[in-house]
Amino acid sequence: MKRLLTILALGATVALLVQAAPSSDTPTPTEAPAAAAEATINWLTMEEALAAQKMNPKKIMIDVYTQWCGPCKMLDKNTFHHAEVVKYVNANYYAVKFDAESPDPVTYKDKTYTNPDYDPARKGRNGVHQLTRAFGVSAYPTIVFLDETQNIIAPIRGYQGPPQIELYLKFFNEDKHKTINTQPAWEQYRDSFVPTWS
Repeated sequence: MKRLLTILALGATVALLVQAAPSSDTPTPTEAPAAAAEATINWLTMEEALAAQKMNPKKIMIDVYTQWCGPCKMLDKNTFHHAEVVKYVNANYYAVKFDAESPDPVTYKDKTYTNPDYDPARKGRNGVHQLTRAFGVSAYPTIVFLDETQNIIAPIRGYQGPPQIELYLKFFNEDKHKTINTQPAWEQYRDSFVPTWS
């Protein structure tokens, strides 16, 4: 499991670096399809997603964000409102938005997680929720993927545009993480993957 997380973290870092490089063919948010403005992911609370998963097993995608995080806001605006992303996530995942600094308790795998350092008078950054740490999140945004039995598959750090998130959404949904478990195999998969969402 640690090996898979390391491989995926390296892949996410490389994808983030490649994405950060200027490109003349990278669309700006104003070039996004008009339909994207109307597309909406069916966001659930953590409790709602876990309950739904018991009735109809699907993987869970968790957007771990903070209120002050600029890339988190870009992820929401540019990626989570993209029509193809919305369609795929709604069909294949339960989607959760989780504020990494929330004061609200959350029960996951029979344990209640809280944010004992939360200060309602504090502006900007606040205490980190215990569930954030339990998911292995150390930067924002991070997208955490859980399997159908609520086990962590992997946390993917950093901003992901539609082509980058397509790679991970399909990789985990199609259970490729179960057979691609070496760095060379991951690199081959990543390098041969042809995104269709722009």
